[in-house]
Amino acid sequence: VGSDDETSPRDKQQKNSKGNSDFCIKNIKQADFGRREIEIAEQEMPALMALRKRAQGEKPLAGAKVVGCTHITAQTAVLMETLAALGAQCRWAACNIYSTQNEVAAALAEGGFSVFAWKGESEDDFWWCIDRCVNLEGWQPNMILDDGGDLTHWIYKKYPNMFKKIKGIVEESVTGVHRLYQLSKAGKLCVPAMNVNDSVTKQKFDNLYCCRESILDGLKRTTDVMFGGKQVVVCGYGEVGKGCCAALKAMGSIVYVTEIDPICALQACMDGFRLVKLSEVIRQVDIVITCTGNKNVVVRDYLDRMKNGCIVCNMGHSNTEIDVASLRTPELTWERVRSQVDHVIWPDGKRIVLLAEGRLLNLSCSTVPTFVLSITATTQALALIELYNAPEGRYKQDVYLLPKKMDEYVASLHLPTFDAHLTELTDEQAKYLGLNKNGPFKPNYYR
Repeated sequence: VGSDDETSPRDKQQKNSKGNSDFCIKNIKQADFGRREIEIAEQEMPALMALRKRAQGEKPLAGAKVVGCTHITAQTAVLMETLAALGAQCRWAACNIYSTQNEVAAALAEGGFSVFAWKGESEDDFWWCIDRCVNLEGWQPNMILDDGGDLTHWIYKKYPNMFKKIKGIVEESVTGVHRLYQLSKAGKLCVPAMNVNDSVTKQKFDNLYCCRESILDGLKRTTDVMFGGKQVVVCGYGEVGKGCCAALKAMGSIVYVTEIDPICALQACMDGFRLVKLSEVIRQVDIVITCTGNKNVVVRDYLDRMKNGCIVCNMGHSNTEIDVASLRTPELTWERVRSQVDHVIWPDGKRIVLLAEGRLLNLSCSTVPTFVLSITATTQALALIELYNAPEGRYKQDVYLLPKKMDEYVASLHLPTFDAHLTELTDEQAKYLGLNKNGPFKPNYYR
């Protein structure tokens, strides 16, 4: 595929079979292949399909104009098509320059969605795509679905007047939620926002169960490493760190943990991990995994002290945890070994193995279990419905958690998959506990 591959999608004339050209993707010819992937994903996303069935009659998102910025994969496509089935109009861009599945973007464009995304965008393409989503003559969004906060940031920067029409923001990542809380603190948040990252179902699934399965997958696919007996340091023992550590421990790795929070640190100790400072183990470990959501966790000084062949990767959302920029200096040689794997070589011949250039490993280098994403996507859909239909005044200009009732509804939609049978409280029991028979069962502060 010589020349065809070289032209940027931005410079190509694109049309789907219906003659619509309000999209920008890699190759519309891949649409059939993408459609099959979406159909496979639908099988593993029972809750979204159930939501479609239940709510198609009443169209709870009729009139909603959603602009979205998420990973564009078969799973998020099922979410987009669910939102459309519930009545919403959608325009979409990618929140990550590497994670777009081109064939899925093609299937969405063929299906009439305005999608602006392809795998391997440049930084400039990234913002161009977001702009094309938002900036359309005669179309104004009234809901935002964001993953990482970049879309929200762009609208604040370029089109602040749009917020007059926007009913709310739904944000799914730690990083994006953090940015919303900062806006709220500064008194600059001008619409209600729903933090779905911290809904209980999403926290446990997306971060704990998902990373428990995808960390080994990402490392195996990129490096073919054996885990037995390897010394690994995991930076951060939040939900993601817990998942990574559990998987590595089960494979026979010797796992060290670094942590700043004494509560998480104590949990790591009770789970049988050595709590250390990175500087104490950096010379001896075989693998370094960051999952703090912070920046400059692995700085150049640590990279200099690593042993030959050390594998370095990031499981947190932002790509700031490993100071990759500090490695782009003349005395170090970069060798691209295979897709998403670089060897960085020091003058004395020592090399480290850097995965996905320090970006999110489990999206760039492996696949995330669809069932886990089903939980997240269902939560996002319900948050959009909740904010869009909320009566005036229920939500102020602040950041909210998804109501527990909704959280429990997400979980209950997923139980049939396991043929799981829920016990119902008797009236007497409900009264004794002071609960409604149908929930919510947990107090709002339950994490």
